[in-house]
Amino acid sequence: MVTAGSVLVASTFATASPAAAAVTCASPTWKAQFYANTTFSGTPKLTACDSVIDEKYGTGDPAGVTLPRDNFSVRWTMSRNFGSGGPFSFAAEAQDGVRVYVDGIRKVDMWKNVSSTQKKTVNVTIPSGSHTIRVDFVTWTGSANVKFSYGPRTPSTVDKVKPLAPTGTSVAYSTSTLKATVRWSKNAEIDLAGYRIYRRLAGASEYKLVSGSSLLTGTSFTDTPPATGQSFYYEVRAIDKAGNISTGSTDQKAVTLDRTIPAAPKGVDANWAIGPVSQVQLSWPANTEPDLAGYRIHRSTVRPVVVTAANRVSGSAPLTSSWYTETPPPTGADYHYVVTAVDTNGNESAPSGTASFSTFDKTAPANQAVQLQGTGGEAGVTLSWAHSQTPSPDFAGYTIWRSTKPRSSGARGTAIWNGVLNTTYTDASAVPGITYYYWLDACDRSYNCAAPSAEAQVVFAADTTPPGPVTGLTAQSRENGVQLHWDRSTAADGDQYEVYRGRLVDGQWAYTLIFTTGRMVDFPSLQYLDRTLPDGESARYSVVAVDRWGNKRAPHEAAVTPEFTELDVRPTVAPAPGGVITDLQVTDYGWVRWDLTADANEQGARTSGFHVYRWNRAEGVFERLTAEPVPYDPADTSLVEYDDYSMPQGTTTFYRVTAMYEDGTESPASETYSVAW
Repeated sequence: MVTAGSVLVASTFATASPAAAAVTCASPTWKAQFYANTTFSGTPKLTACDSVIDEKYGTGDPAGVTLPRDNFSVRWTMSRNFGSGGPFSFAAEAQDGVRVYVDGIRKVDMWKNVSSTQKKTVNVTIPSGSHTIRVDFVTWTGSANVKFSYGPRTPSTVDKVKPLAPTGTSVAYSTSTLKATVRWSKNAEIDLAGYRIYRRLAGASEYKLVSGSSLLTGTSFTDTPPATGQSFYYEVRAIDKAGNISTGSTDQKAVTLDRTIPAAPKGVDANWAIGPVSQVQLSWPANTEPDLAGYRIHRSTVRPVVVTAANRVSGSAPLTSSWYTETPPPTGADYHYVVTAVDTNGNESAPSGTASFSTFDKTAPANQAVQLQGTGGEAGVTLSWAHSQTPSPDFAGYTIWRSTKPRSSGARGTAIWNGVLNTTYTDASAVPGITYYYWLDACDRSYNCAAPSAEAQVVFAADTTPPGPVTGLTAQSRENGVQLHWDRSTAADGDQYEVYRGRLVDGQWAYTLIFTTGRMVDFPSLQYLDRTLPDGESARYSVVAVDRWGNKRAPHEAAVTPEFTELDVRPTVAPAPGGVITDLQVTDYGWVRWDLTADANEQGARTSGFHVYRWNRAEGVFERLTAEPVPYDPADTSLVEYDDYSMPQGTTTFYRVTAMYEDGTESPASETYSVAW
């Protein structure tokens, strides 16, 4: 007897009853029947399932069943689907006899009692479909063993039979993932290598491989077809190990959702205009998508233009033409346009290039002056108001209007000021005793103005009160006059200053107006140099503040300096009488000019020239400036001139001029002076 390890591998044993109880073995498992004779007659002693036929019984009977040591037999049968069939090889080994049948037709016959194992391999062609293989084994005497295997012949030079087309195909399309899942039943081909999945567009004849270069070994595949809203057909093809490819399975249809956006329109950015426009015109080449529904136009004052419903200006329905015209808001802003293409499934393209246009500003600002009121005072009529809650970016200010009649009477009023950005204004030109009506227009930089504000009525009473005395007045005597300083007037309606010089006349101070400033706001220095001759006289000065109504204090009631004595810078040597020079004058930068009363002296000698002298106060003498006489031409009727480029500044300089005669004599001197800055 042999050991259990030498008996059937992976077999399921079932002891057969005399009635040969049925044992079912799932294909492609072999059903083994053991007989105690060599004729396969009678009831099998055992029926079992074997996954392979490869037995070594030796000199004993099979384990698990009682059989004689010699003269027993085993029959294996198996039915299975061979798919498309094709060339197979059968390999049999046995001691003693073995026969192999396909559907009852003997393919291998080695049926004799032998003393050693006999072997044989045959090539057979199995038709497509299901077939039954039967292996009969018999041992007469001696050692016993049997082995059988079968398999497809896969060289491409041998196997020319293509697999059967896969069956059981289906496709499911997910509208959430936009993927199509193809499923099919497993092929029965024994030499199956795998599968390929093909796809074609509905209406097209050509299939495209979509499962990649590697063969699929499973029975499902997920594809992502173009989300164009079109229908696609899928088919599965089987491939065997020889490279034979089956025909395609039954086509399975998948209808996709359209998620493919059209191309962005081109050429929109080629639209432009020189200068502001009242009408925008856009045109572009038409898109070519077969499912194109039309176009949408989007407008914004900023770039890039965001594609939103708020920026859409072409309406809810897509435009069917490739041009667009509109009148943009006349705000003076730059408007930027883009175009998008929309298909019949609502897919919208990326925006086109941008077309930009500037516009005329004909839109009044949103600004408005509210709560306008006015009050009269020393400075005039002061208006105040509040800004409205809605400002405009191009607001340029308020225009203030004034009238002596209410606006309701049809009065047009007078614009008294423009471009007021704050919320107060003082009308300094208002005349006391008149009732005024004021209103404000909010205007932008393009001179568009909003509706007028509410009207403010102001009764402006007369002002008869003069400003208070100026404080801090001082006077300092200098070589070129008297320098005055004072403090700024605190009068709200102060308009200007008047400067008076006082001289003592018959024991009384008499004041003479010597200078009037411009408007106080235009005269910030608060000082004045009275370039009067420093001749040692007693003097006083008064500075008077004058308001815009002309109210002012008398000089002696205003700020008055204490009495003081001026410096005396006059020459200590008086000129001799009889000078012949007339119209003698000098500017504050040393330009001396004069004329001559007679061109000859008493002796009849004619004038030949002139000498110019300048007082040297430190030395107490007049120094001659001319090395040679200034020439005299009797035929020249203009004034004679001399330029003293070295004249001192900031002091008073005295000059004397004499006439020189042909007989060498010199006339008495004539004198003048210059008070320089």
